[in-house]
This record gives sequence, C-alpha cells and structure tokens, in this order.
Amino acid sequence: MHIPNLSAQVERPMTFLITGGAGFIGSHLAEALIRKGHRVLVLDDLSTGSIENIRHLFDNRNFHFAYSGITDEVVLDRLASQADTIVHLAAAVGVKLIVEKPVQTLETNVAGTEVLLKTAVKYRAKVLIASTSEVYGKGVKVPFNEDDDVVLGATVRSRWGYAASKLLDEFLALAYYREKELPIVIFRLFNTIGPRQTGRYGMVVPRFVRQALDGERLTVFGDGLQSRCFLHVADAVDAIIGLSTCDAAVGNVFNVGSTEETTILDLARLVSAVVGKWRKDLSIKAGDQQIVLVPYDRAYAEGFEDMQRRLPEISKIQKYTGWAPKRSLESTLVDILNSPINREGRN
Repeated sequence: MHIPNLSAQVERPMTFLITGGAGFIGSHLAEALIRKGHRVLVLDDLSTGSIENIRHLFDNRNFHFAYSGITDEVVLDRLASQADTIVHLAAAVGVKLIVEKPVQTLETNVAGTEVLLKTAVKYRAKVLIASTSEVYGKGVKVPFNEDDDVVLGATVRSRWGYAASKLLDEFLALAYYREKELPIVIFRLFNTIGPRQTGRYGMVVPRFVRQALDGERLTVFGDGLQSRCFLHVADAVDAIIGLSTCDAAVGNVFNVGSTEETTILDLARLVSAVVGKWRKDLSIKAGDQQIVLVPYDRAYAEGFEDMQRRLPEISKIQKYTGWAPKRSLESTLVDILNSPINREGRN
C-alpha cells in the first residue's frame, strides 16, 4: 500500500535519516518527506515506536527501515553515510515512562545523542535535534522564549532528569556546531498530538479519547487548571521540514508549538463533546461525561511536580521559515477520531 501523491517531486531530492522514525512524529515526518520526493531511511528499535506506523511505506522504493537501536554504531554509521540530513527523534517519551524508568530515559537520551553526533560529524550531515518544552522546567515567565533562563526542580524528582537530559543534548549538539562546525538545528517540541499517538506512556489526549470512546470517566490529574497548547502533528512536521531547508537556522534553537492554550479540565470537556458529536450521540455535550480529578501522587509518584502553564513564543521560527500552526485543537481531535489506528486500536 502506498501513501497518496508520492509522485510529487521536489527540485533537489535528498536523503533523510530519521532516528525514531517508526514513532508517532517520525512516521508522519517520513510520509511527508516521501511525498515531497525525498528518500527516507528510518532507524528504530520499536521500543516505543510501532511497525504499524510505517508498514504502508515498505513497498516504496524511497523508503528503507532498519530495526536497530540508536547506540548501534555499525548500523548508524551505514545509514548516516547515505544521509544529507539527519532528524534525531529517538528518545524516551511520555511522563509515565520518564517517572517509571529514569535510567532508560537518561541513557537513551544522552548516550543516543552522543553516538549520533560522533557519527554525523564524519559525514558532515546536517542534524536536526528534537528537544522539548520540558527544558523550561519551572519557568514562570510566559510565553517561553528560546533564550529564557532555565529553572529545574531538585535532582530527587526524576521528572526533572528528563529535562536535564534534553538540555545536555542541546549543549552537546551546539558544542559540535561551534567546535566541529557540524550544521546543527535544535527544535523544542511542545505538546504534539494527532493520529497514531499512543496513551501508553502518559499522553493525555489519547487517554481522554480512549476513555470517552469507551464510555469511561475522564481522569484529570491534579486540579485540571494546568494549561497546555496542543499542536497537530502535521503542523509539527511542516515546521521540521521548514527548518531542515533553512540555512539560516543552523546553530539556532526554535520553539515548535501551538499558541492555542487550554486547561486540562477544559480539554477533557472538549474531548467529551467532540467524541459525542463524532458518534452522532447528541445526548453527550461538553461537561456531561463524568470527569474525575486524580491527585498527582496517585497518578505518578509522591512529590510529583508539574508546570502550571506551558506556552511557546513562536516568533523566531516564523521569522526564519514563515511557519505557523494551521490546525485548531478541535479539528485535530476529529482527525484523531478518524484515524483507523486510534479508532480501532484504542491507543
């Protein structure tokens, strides 16, 4: 099975290596690049990604999948030697995984990025490093700007180990840029959602969607007044591709996120309403489905700390690439419901 419009060509087709390319964002990026006429190599050990996310690409001659971990230097070297651009998405993901498996989180994020950079510098490939809004830590100045100071919590809170590991990734990547002149671009993803995202690792939107579809109570952690901005994965992919072709972006850090802010409590109400409308069940309106507040200590671990707001300043990426989000939160929820994987697999 082929994805649509694969015949569309670009002026100069390139070869992209996507680490973590069988994951939620990586698989959408692979599709988009192939549609544009590029060759795509994917490296993934399927620890959090899924073969189902990319199975439909296997018959395409511009796609190649390597089942391997990011620290396998032999496989990584073979793939990197063919790549013009590397997009490094392989990482531990999700609050639940980060809290429950801190060793895996730190080793995957730090060791994986180190091996990747050492390999990339041999072939002078451009490298785009995926970072996260978590690096802003306990910042209270909103919206978050790429040059803001960073305030993290105590080291006894494993939540902040993830943020520290991604900060170290950024420092290391920028050191390679300054010292070894490796072309580096860093993008900090804020909450990204869409088809194929799984709720296994604590992602809030797929969890709400599954609960609403199953007629269960929607569980909101904390008081529900914490706010987030949710970006459609297709908008995130557009941003990544825009940065990959922007020469001026090299050596810079960019926020990639939506500026449509909503509380988690309002998100739960919206998911309930959208699911009711999607099922043509007009008896379900916003707020009708029961919502239960669950203390953080019960949801994760004792002493868990959260950020009250997470709002990105996106004027920098707009200036460099012209990018801006196009899709609303409500339309994104509809896309999730219309996705066969999310609808049938109930991820």
